[in-house]
Amino acid sequence: MSGRISLELGAAALLGTSLLALAPAAEARVTQMTITTVESPTFGGQSFGAAGQYERIEGTITGEVDPDNPRNAVIVDIEHAPRNANGMVSYSADFQILRPIDLSKGNHRVVFELPNRGTPLVLLTLNDSPQTNNTQSAGNPGNGFLMNQGFTIVEGAWDTTNGQGGRAFGVTFPVARNKDGSSITGPATEEFVIDKNAEPASEPLTYAAASADKSKAFLTVRENYGDAPQLVPSAGWDYTDATLKAIKLNAGNFGAPGTFGPTALYEFTYVAKDPIVAGLGFASVRDLATFLRDAKSDDNNTANPLAGDVQRIYTFCLSQPCRTMHDFVLFGFNEAEHSGRDAGHDHDRGDGDRDADDRDRDRDHHRHGEIVFDGVLNWIGGGDGIFMNYRFAQPFRTHRQHIARWTPEFQFPWANQVLRDPVTGKTDGRLALCEESHTCPKIMEINSENEYWAKGGSLLTTDTKGHDLDLDDTTPNVRYYQLASLEHSAGISSILPLTPLPAGICQQPQNPMVANLALRALLLDLDAWVSSGQQPPANRIPTRRDGTLVPALPQSGMGFPNIPSVAYNGIHHTGDLWNFGPDFDKGILTVLPPQLLGTPYPVFVPKTDSDGNDIAGIRYPDVAVPIATYTGWALRAADPRDPVPIVDGCDASGQMILFAKTKAERLAAGDPRPSLEERYSSHADYVAKITAAALKLEQERLMIHDDVEAYIAAAQAASVP
Repeated sequence: MSGRISLELGAAALLGTSLLALAPAAEARVTQMTITTVESPTFGGQSFGAAGQYERIEGTITGEVDPDNPRNAVIVDIEHAPRNANGMVSYSADFQILRPIDLSKGNHRVVFELPNRGTPLVLLTLNDSPQTNNTQSAGNPGNGFLMNQGFTIVEGAWDTTNGQGGRAFGVTFPVARNKDGSSITGPATEEFVIDKNAEPASEPLTYAAASADKSKAFLTVRENYGDAPQLVPSAGWDYTDATLKAIKLNAGNFGAPGTFGPTALYEFTYVAKDPIVAGLGFASVRDLATFLRDAKSDDNNTANPLAGDVQRIYTFCLSQPCRTMHDFVLFGFNEAEHSGRDAGHDHDRGDGDRDADDRDRDRDHHRHGEIVFDGVLNWIGGGDGIFMNYRFAQPFRTHRQHIARWTPEFQFPWANQVLRDPVTGKTDGRLALCEESHTCPKIMEINSENEYWAKGGSLLTTDTKGHDLDLDDTTPNVRYYQLASLEHSAGISSILPLTPLPAGICQQPQNPMVANLALRALLLDLDAWVSSGQQPPANRIPTRRDGTLVPALPQSGMGFPNIPSVAYNGIHHTGDLWNFGPDFDKGILTVLPPQLLGTPYPVFVPKTDSDGNDIAGIRYPDVAVPIATYTGWALRAADPRDPVPIVDGCDASGQMILFAKTKAERLAAGDPRPSLEERYSSHADYVAKITAAALKLEQERLMIHDDVEAYIAAAQAASVP
């Protein structure tokens, strides 16, 4: 969606400034913070370095948004939301704060997580926690990384996927209605992804159907994304009950034999009713962060638990909410709506950098508002936005090569730079608005190999013709990193795993590597960058210029070896252009399923070495000193019951394909990759090479010392060769 408005207030607005002293302008803000639980200490009383013990503060916020303010008018259907007595649009969202009991012992930095579909992942990812937090628990502190550094962790709900009252972090946003109070209706499409061993009896609808008239809906099915959809006769499906919020097949369960299974993509298009104003998720994130940083208390004098402590706020996200952060910045939400901080509060950040404070004040003088987030750490967000700021939004959806290709996630602009797209004639960039208002955060865009294959991620760093962008000069406040040969995943770090994960629905055993090691280091790099201006490690991504970003076909050009029993077909997410109807730029989809207009945007993938491992990017010791081929892509496994051959990708998954142990074993199998005994002359040789690779990453500030030591210990314990 590109229906954005300028943040310039204009002369007419400026004429009213003399009245502000008499009648303060309405502004979006948190009006009430309801604290439901204080657990002090939490984490079983464990103490963490200089920060000491932590406590958990749980509750909800109530906020209100001025629908007439240009900064909020970008929210689709906000004009159709009910207004409270103040003429504002109200919402509610869950929150959690994990903070040092004695805030003076912390580092005065907030890691603000946007939960993934209501589930926090920050402790799992940065702390290797075996039990993550939720609305009823602080979870397990894991290795204590964040707490030992003194960070405060905040969870802020934003996603309509979950309502409030459960363990997941949820929100309550209003339903948009016509002026006369009647239901807004319109087309919606649902996709049901059925893989082998799954035969659900029914599938839910995000929104209730407006009518039980089956002539106003249709269901199609196919196996691969590229197959032609087949119409399921209307007699073959039905609504499950009078609520019209789920459908079933009359011939059997979804995915069962005889219903185009076991691998199937069903698409149900119907007339839905009562859209939620899902774009309020941007406002809830903005306003909670602003409240925690600036406010002393809410309207009922409930004290802000972080009042006066916050010097910097960094977002953390994994996958889906990172696409939310892309649109958060795109739509200008990193500018706080209010015009300044609390009266009389000179915002000395308290980090000793008075020059930076002076620069901030000088910058504040020339901008329309205050910055919300100082830094943004995006892990596996690709270059896409999110299916949220639309009528009948479905923010839980995600593009892959196989699934959800009909959603409007994959849309220009992908890049941060302002570019002209010759295909659509549009000119835009994700940083355009924040650059106008001088409220851009420092950003780290960190992706796996999978984003290139499954999400067209190369468009983040190329123009729409496929040429490299000048990242250093045009986006100096953004860093771009690829974690070589990683899949799109989250989990506890397994240092030098010797065996792959089970294949699941994929053809090959899956890749066990996760990003935690690099993300710990990069968070500290982000903090140093924001706080003291210390430049982070340089961009480390594949590029067209150096030949490490290439077409997926032919295989010989991409570099992937011919490994026995390992299929390679080059299938990946293509650069498609869709027609969603004439009101698309208003956030309203009227042509569903959308019409494919072509595939005009070139998409590239990382080139591999002769082992099949990525050449460019941040190469873990596992990749630099390998015992296997690691990929960020995989193919779905065939099933003899499938009506047509399956050729599609295996979504977020990658592969780990072990090397042969001996030369004789390799030659007998016809494997071109050197065996372990050919690579490493002895166990000591292997340990020395792993040690050198880990120390190199530490020197480059891409791995912390504790993780280097863990790598060396794991190498010493490994039976290699």
